[in-house]
Amino acid sequence: MQSALETFLSGMALAYMLTFARIGTAAMIMPGIGDSFVPERIRLHLSLGLSLVMFPIVWQYLPDPAPAGVSLMALVAMEVIIGLMIGTVARIFMTALDTAGMAISMQSGLANAQVFNPSLAQQGSIIGAFLSVTGVVLLFSLNMHHLLIMGVVDSYNKFPMGELPDTGGMAEVIAMSVAAAFSIGMQLAAPFLVMTLLMYVGMGVLSRLMPQVQVFLLVIPLQILLSVMLLGIVMLTLFYHWAGWFEESFVFFISMGQ
Repeated sequence: MQSALETFLSGMALAYMLTFARIGTAAMIMPGIGDSFVPERIRLHLSLGLSLVMFPIVWQYLPDPAPAGVSLMALVAMEVIIGLMIGTVARIFMTALDTAGMAISMQSGLANAQVFNPSLAQQGSIIGAFLSVTGVVLLFSLNMHHLLIMGVVDSYNKFPMGELPDTGGMAEVIAMSVAAAFSIGMQLAAPFLVMTLLMYVGMGVLSRLMPQVQVFLLVIPLQILLSVMLLGIVMLTLFYHWAGWFEESFVFFISMGQ
C-alpha cells in the first residue's frame, strides 16, 4: 500500500514538474504575462498556478514507464523547447503592432522620436510603443489571453510528451509567423503610406512651382499633424483588424496538424 502511494506521489511530482517546464517557459515570453514590466515573481507565481491547475490533465500524457536520469533531463529539455516555441509565436504575433507603429512613425516624420517599449524591452518608435502597450491591454480586455493558455494545453496533442519535436516544422512555423506579422503590420500602416505618398506628390509639385521655398522643410509640422489626426480616425479600425487577425492566426496555429 505504501509503495503504491509513493508511486502515486512521485507520478504527481513528475507531472507537475514537466507541466511547469512547458508552461513556465511559455509564460516567460508570452505577451502580457511575459512582458518586461511584469515582475519575475508575478510571472513565476502565474506559471506555478497554471501548472497546478493543468498537471492533472497532463498526467495522462506522461510516458510509461516514467523516465529517469538522463532520459528525464532530455524530456525536460524538450518540454522547454516546445514552451519556448509557443511563447515565441504569440510574441511574434504581437510584434505586428510594433511593425505598424514603426512604419507609421517613418511616414509621419516621428521616426527619430525613440522611447522605451516595455512590451519588447528595448527602444522603439513612440507610436510603436503606444500601439504595443494598447495591444496588450486589448489582449486582456477581449480575454484573448485564454487563447494562449489553450495553445499550451492543446500542444500536448500536437507535440506529445516524450517524442522529439520536428525542428524543421517548428522552424517553418516561426518563419510563417514572422512573414504574417510583417504583412499585417504593413496593412495596418497602409492609410499612412497612402497619405504620405499624396503629400509628397503635392510637395514635389509645389517645389517645382516655387523653387525658392523649402517646401519639404515647411511641411513637416503639417505632416505630423495630419498623421496624428489620421491615427485618431483609424485607431479603432486598426485595433479591431489586428485583434481579429491575432485570434484567427493563433487559432490556426493551435489547430495545425490536427
